[in-house]
Amino acid sequence: MKKTTSALALLLLIAVITNACATTRKHFKDTTAKASLDTLKYDSLMKKLANGDKSGRWPVKTKEYPLPGAILPFNRIVAYYGNLYSKNMGVLGQYPRKTMLNKLKEEVKNWEQADTTTAVLPALHYICVTAQADAGRNGLHNLRMPLSQIDTVISWAKSINAIVFLDIQVGFSTVQKELPLLEKYLKMPNVHFGIDPEFSMKEGSVPGKRIGTFDADDINYVTGYLAKLVKNNGLPPKIFVVHRFTKRMVTNYKDIKLRPEVQVVMDMDGWGPPELKKGTYKYFISEEPVQFTGFKLFYKNDIKNVPHKMLTPKEVLNLKPAPVYIQYQ
Repeated sequence: MKKTTSALALLLLIAVITNACATTRKHFKDTTAKASLDTLKYDSLMKKLANGDKSGRWPVKTKEYPLPGAILPFNRIVAYYGNLYSKNMGVLGQYPRKTMLNKLKEEVKNWEQADTTTAVLPALHYICVTAQADAGRNGLHNLRMPLSQIDTVISWAKSINAIVFLDIQVGFSTVQKELPLLEKYLKMPNVHFGIDPEFSMKEGSVPGKRIGTFDADDINYVTGYLAKLVKNNGLPPKIFVVHRFTKRMVTNYKDIKLRPEVQVVMDMDGWGPPELKKGTYKYFISEEPVQFTGFKLFYKNDIKNVPHKMLTPKEVLNLKPAPVYIQYQ
């Protein structure tokens, strides 16, 4: 009788432990489920970015929401642009590392004060393939930066919790040829991508002689490539910046395909006095909507002509739609 009682007690103990383990497994599964996108907040923020636009173009209507982990429109990005070999291509390469990063942090504060309701994320936007007047060894009128420089920029960004954009100026090459060469970096969750149609010389002109062009097909190739990287590597959505300041720089914009894995920013890249820049933004960004908008500010070129002033954050935020990506050169 005593042995039977002991055996029964042991069976009860095993049952309790088994049930406890099952409960623990269930609890663990519940708490590690993938985060979901706050669609109500997303819709609200997209409407806010439209900034009272009455044209019906903004916010852009899409079939799908972005994947969880999307940076936009939950943050505004403020980026420093340039190349480490050149002091003339942008502020990123103009100053020593510490000075440049401190200036970027000050600009981040300026944008936080201009719009206290939106978090601001710093970024380094690095031109890792530069167009060249000389054909060079590869005959492609471009120069690919050493990977060590990309590594350097990524380490600088990490020091201030910034994200990184790798930007390409293809020259006589193609985005289809250049993008795969950067795949190991684009597999990193904090590294994003940009293209500059100005230096895509499809008609054979030397870079700098004429304004180049990309078509919707080129842009769709990029979003498809990035979407595959995101899906295969469990990454948050990539941001893809396309520079633009003329109509011809981006052809067939209505054929650009939006994907939940990629967030497309059309960045107004022209320089000049305030009214000229506003007009460029209106005609080539606002009136040809894709998804999100950006705006570039030039520390030097924007103040060359009368009235010799650069647009302030508040003035930029008054645009319809309000840019969510800000770049300084």
